[in-house]
Amino acid sequence: MVARQESHQGSGAAGEPPEFSAAVASMGEAVLRQEIFCEQMPAPQRIAPFATALSADVTLDDEEVATGRIVLLHDPAGNDAWDGTFRCVAYCRAEIDHALATDPMLTDVGWTWLTDALESHGAEYSMLSGTVTRVATESYGTMAGDGGSAQLEVRASWTPTDAPDLAAHVEAWAELLCTAGGLEPVPDGVAVMPSRRGQRGSSV
Repeated sequence: MVARQESHQGSGAAGEPPEFSAAVASMGEAVLRQEIFCEQMPAPQRIAPFATALSADVTLDDEEVATGRIVLLHDPAGNDAWDGTFRCVAYCRAEIDHALATDPMLTDVGWTWLTDALESHGAEYSMLSGTVTRVATESYGTMAGDGGSAQLEVRASWTPTDAPDLAAHVEAWAELLCTAGGLEPVPDGVAVMPSRRGQRGSSV
């Protein structure tokens, strides 16, 4: 997949640092499960000189169970807050059982999903930070029969210390989406079927 790049220092590959181009190419080498639909999205501007972004939806039995995005920022001059020249920014939102929203351990578990995914894929990182939020909605009046709903949101950022080889970071983000969405892990030794990529628009 080829992700879209945003840059304030020229356009196209000619205006990109080689390490950023290599990082974008490596993101396209990530192997994602077939339940994931991944495509490019506009990258945020004015945060870093160079940026690229992907969005993804996870579908199970024709129902969307999780959605998210991952943004790669690059500042060739370095950024003290990142302690590096690259920064990954990830987001995940998933529907969860309404009863789980009151579990005091839910946010801790949600954060562990991310850290476990990064470690299991061998993604090397530092300066990890983020938040886990649970949102519960109750229905009243004529809507009382609809019952309640709940969502879990994970927002995180980290400095990839193995850049520009970032396929593992994209795979870890994708695993977070699948875990939050309630998909069973792929058993060891079982090949991951390729995902659908960019079929609703430009290729990813």
